[in-house]
Parts: sequence; structure tokens; C-alpha cells
Amino acid sequence: MFGSLINYWQYTGDTSYNPVVSQALAFQIGPDENFNPPNQSKNMGVDDQAFWAFTALDAAEANFPEAGGNIPSWIALAQAVFNFQQDLWDDTTCGGGMRWQVYQFNPGYNLKNTISNGGNFQIAARLAYYTGNQTYADWAVKMWDWMASSPLFQTQDGNLYIWDNTDSNNNCTDVAHYAWTYNYGTMLMGAAYMYNYTNGDPTWEQRVMSILNGAEVLFFPKEYGGNVMSEFQCEPAANCNNDQSSFKAYLSRWMAVTTLLVPSTHDMIMPKLTASAAAAAQQCTGGNNGRMCGRRWYATWDSSSGVGQQMQALSVIGATTIHPGIAPKSVKTGGTSKEDPNAGNGKDASPIQKQKPITTADKAGAAILTILGVSIIVGGSIWIIM
Repeated sequence: MFGSLINYWQYTGDTSYNPVVSQALAFQIGPDENFNPPNQSKNMGVDDQAFWAFTALDAAEANFPEAGGNIPSWIALAQAVFNFQQDLWDDTTCGGGMRWQVYQFNPGYNLKNTISNGGNFQIAARLAYYTGNQTYADWAVKMWDWMASSPLFQTQDGNLYIWDNTDSNNNCTDVAHYAWTYNYGTMLMGAAYMYNYTNGDPTWEQRVMSILNGAEVLFFPKEYGGNVMSEFQCEPAANCNNDQSSFKAYLSRWMAVTTLLVPSTHDMIMPKLTASAAAAAQQCTGGNNGRMCGRRWYATWDSSSGVGQQMQALSVIGATTIHPGIAPKSVKTGGTSKEDPNAGNGKDASPIQKQKPITTADKAGAAILTILGVSIIVGGSIWIIM
């Protein structure tokens, strides 16, 4: 959500929401400054932590104003997440990879899924790009290679099919054949950064194209013209949950960035973003105010509404305005967020650490941020169709 608002600031120059974005990031940092606050220990996934790191990276790459005070720099926060997650690499099963959940007592700890491993891959690739540090690039290669050797990846006819999760209890010998836009988005984003970091390595270009080819087959159905994005796994049956109702936002935003990092993809990607944006805007006619967006972009409003639906429409429409002037910055190209390779280290950052009880203040603070976030996204949707 807050990464979408950073993009909104980049696209429009509107600073209205910047203070709330900074507040949200600061609230989530936690005592070890790695987006793993104790009040989230009972539901902290590796992917949850990664998405906050993505937002910090968005901020660093955009020269978004630093929070100041005692808050670490945006890039240092992402580095702290990377440092923390390195300790989550688990080669006791499946030859490596990371589990979905940070803590053993959380449901799903047995799964090794794409969004957690792919999220870590993206963080490493973006840190390599921003800092120029080969250590991050080496880790990104390690993560890609493990995923490519696992059942999560399946290559056929030049298309990469990316599946959702595999079970460490079975030593990752099987796979859940679910395909989601955000899984494709996170792998695409990481591969695009690696292509750029390696000065156009053909291996990474081929990987970018194989992801795009797979995404085209799965998420841009020919029956809707071949250019309008669809979350085919749940949209036709209208059973997308709240998370799934936001997934197209990530693929939209990350496809747009890919056009800047891998220019050869521009002519393939932009027609899809343009058609999807037009379709999304056309169906944002629901609710009492006539401005609510649904999940399905290839039809009239589908009677669904929510933060995810609004964020998806906001993201894909904003993505069509991307231009080289807002390409991700690095230390070589004017990035001002100050690095800290040891961020988060030297603190009690172990995933097994004892957690303090969740307090009433913690719950109240989380509720306030949720309400603020919902209000902002709904307000942002008004901009979409004005």
C-alpha cells in the first residue's frame, strides 16, 4: 500500500500523503530496526517483512524524504531486513530456501513459498543495484538458483511458470500449482534489477523475458483482448480474498519499472499496462459514490470493493505515466539514502527471541494506521477517475 503511495508522489508530485507514509514505516520498524516488531510475531511471514523492505527500497530509490530523528535511513532499513533474513536460509530440507513463516509456532512454517524466497531475491537484487555491492548480487544468484532447482519453477517453450509453494515436510518433492500475479511480479522485478546491475547480462535478459512470456500466457487472457490483466486463479469465480484482491497492483508497478531497467521490454509491457489501465478506470463506477473499483477489469463493475481493488486500479493507472526521469536511483545516480551494511546487526535480532505480550497500545496503534491507510487509498482512488 505505502509503496503505491510513494509511486503516486513520484507520478504526480503531490506530497499530501508523504507524512503518513513515513509514519507507517516508522511504526513498523520494531526494536531491531528490521520490520519485525514484537506485536506482529504471531503472524510474521518472511513475505510480510519483505514487503515493508520493498517500500523502504521504493523510498530510497525515489529519494523520498527521510523520516529523520532516530529512524534509520530507508536503505539501511532494507539492509537490516536482508541481514535478518540471511539467518532464515534453511538447508536442512529441500537443499535450501526460506520457509514462509519467521517463527516455528506459526501455521505454514513447513512451506517454502515463492513470495518469501522471491521477496528475498528482490531485496538482494535491489540492494546490489543501489549500493553496487557484489555480496548482494551473489546472494540474489544463490536464491534464484535454488528456486530454479526446486519445483517452484517450471520452464516450457520459453515460458517460466512460477508456482506458489512447496512443502518442506515432503522435502519439496511436490508443488502447489497456483499461479499469482504478485509472484511473477516479484521475480520479474528482481531479474530486471539484476539485468541492469550486470550491465545487460544476456542470461538475466532471457530470465526477464521468460517471466514475461509466462505472465502473458496466464494473466492476459486472449478472450479479453490479450492485454487486460486478470487474476485468473480467483477472479472468474469471484473468490479472491483481501490479499489476492491487491496482487495485480504489484505486477503492474513492477512491470512499469522493468521497462526502465530492461528497455527491450518496453514494447511488450506498455500496451498491456495501457489497456489494463483503461479497463480498470472504466469499471471504477461502483458504490454509492460511483467511484469504487472492482476486481475484474475486463467487465463492468463486479460489485466488489475494498482497499485492494482501489490499490490495484491506482497502481496500474499510475504505471502508465512512468518515464526515465523517475528511474530507480542508486548511489551512482544520485541516491541520497545512506547505507549501513551492518544495519540490524549487534541487536537481539534472532527469530527465536522471546516475544513480549501484545499491549493495548500496540493494538490501538495498528488500528489507527490501518484506518489511515484505508482512508488514503480510498481518497487516492478519487484521483484515478477525476
